Amino acid sequence: MGGSQGSQDLGKALLRIVLGVLILMHGIAKLTGATGMGFVAKVVADAGLPAWLVYGVYIGEVLAPILLIIGLWSRLAALIVAINMLFAVALVHTKQLGMLADTGGWALELQGMFMGAALAVALLGQAGSAWAASMAR
Repeated sequence: MGGSQGSQDLGKALLRIVLGVLILMHGIAKLTGATGMGFVAKVVADAGLPAWLVYGVYIGEVLAPILLIIGLWSRLAALIVAINMLFAVALVHTKQLGMLADTGGWALELQGMFMGAALAVALLGQAGSAWAASMAR
């Protein structure tokens, strides 16, 4: 029931690329938005953390997603995204951990999906890079 290697690679590539695109869009919105990075800097300062941690947003929401999209160092990039999500939940969303949204789903379903997908890609490895390489031939 494992399916062919080609379909498994395609599934892994889809997971890796979709995660990368969605996190990158989230990061770009944060970087170009009027309050995005100012908000991050305030949250980091309010938590008593060193100011240089703000640059983690650039790594976790811009660089790592680009690496995921192109399939370079996918495990490391996914691990960075997962760590970034841990920071986001710990610094901004802790009060929502046990809450439901107005629609009935978990209030942190987006963050949870990003975290789960990042951990899956980190465990799966390059996640479809072999498939992408074979398609390029």
